[in-house]
Amino acid sequence: MGIMEQVNTPLGEAAAYRQRTGRPFVTLSYAQSLDGSIAARPGRPLALSGSKSMALTHGLRAAHDGILVGIGTLLADNPRLNVRLVEGQDPQPIVVDSRLRFPPYANLLRNCRVPWIAASIEADPERQAALEKIGARVLRLPPAANGWVDLAVLLRHLGEMGLNSLMVEGGAQIITSFLASRLVDQVVLTIAPMLVGGLRVMDYLGQHQVSCFPRLRRVSYQRLGEDLVLRGEPHWESA
Repeated sequence: MGIMEQVNTPLGEAAAYRQRTGRPFVTLSYAQSLDGSIAARPGRPLALSGSKSMALTHGLRAAHDGILVGIGTLLADNPRLNVRLVEGQDPQPIVVDSRLRFPPYANLLRNCRVPWIAASIEADPERQAALEKIGARVLRLPPAANGWVDLAVLLRHLGEMGLNSLMVEGGAQIITSFLASRLVDQVVLTIAPMLVGGLRVMDYLGQHQVSCFPRLRRVSYQRLGEDLVLRGEPHWESA
């Protein structure tokens, strides 16, 4: 069974999962080098995935109701977050942007689907009005203790809006926060055969302890071109 077949199996139960938990089923998917780097340095995008694993990523996008990135990834990469390399429907793009730094030149504004921006209730209302005027939809949510959007609250809100499944693509701060908050249901990780010596996901540990992070179980691997794609289900030790 390939990675996509394994991914589609739990996604087939995503609607029941949302009914049971009140939030979407979350897939964390990103690419890294052998030394764990996801970029050469902060704010500088780096192409890691080969053509076959990139097609897999687009298949994952098409299989999910929504796709989420942080504002740092948006500012660095200006992604479209749509489906281009396979047949399928574009997921709903969502950007976690506590202070509404979303730029008016973002490619997401040129997609068919209006981007949703998850912001703190303390964000500037004038910035909200300006972004809504150019086609975005702002979701104002209560902040966590650190002042950023509370991810658990965001997921419950997305569940209430009808999203059964959500793909989280990055960047490092978002990946670390979702893992530390135990809000990930499956991980799909592409490992590229290169050494970068750059920005690693776990460099964003911050206040999080290593014990906050899971082991993966039911792990499977698939080689796509020169890349190795790993899938697993996170398992946290009891507190």
